[in-house]
Amino acid sequence: MTRPGLLLTCLLLALPVAAETIEIPVGDQGDLGLVLPARGDSQRAVLERFGLPDQEHPAVGQPPISRWDYREFSVYFESGRVIDSVRHHQPRAPRD
Repeated sequence: MTRPGLLLTCLLLALPVAAETIEIPVGDQGDLGLVLPARGDSQRAVLERFGLPDQEHPAVGQPPISRWDYREFSVYFESGRVIDSVRHHQPRAPRD
């Protein structure tokens, strides 16, 4: 190693290392008491229990995944079966 390279390496190793952890609150993820469709439920069962969705998104990708949006949550389907249900983000009021 050349003398300038060695000097630079020593200077860099001598610098203090500091890190700060920043916590950013995500907020409440909707009503925790809200019952969501369970994995494996059929589309028919979701319709009977929760009614018509506010919006239906067509299937995309391979395997085809479709999504139904309700006011407080979304439901993802593969081959007519629920693969996931997700509460919509509900931001909290800012704290003073």
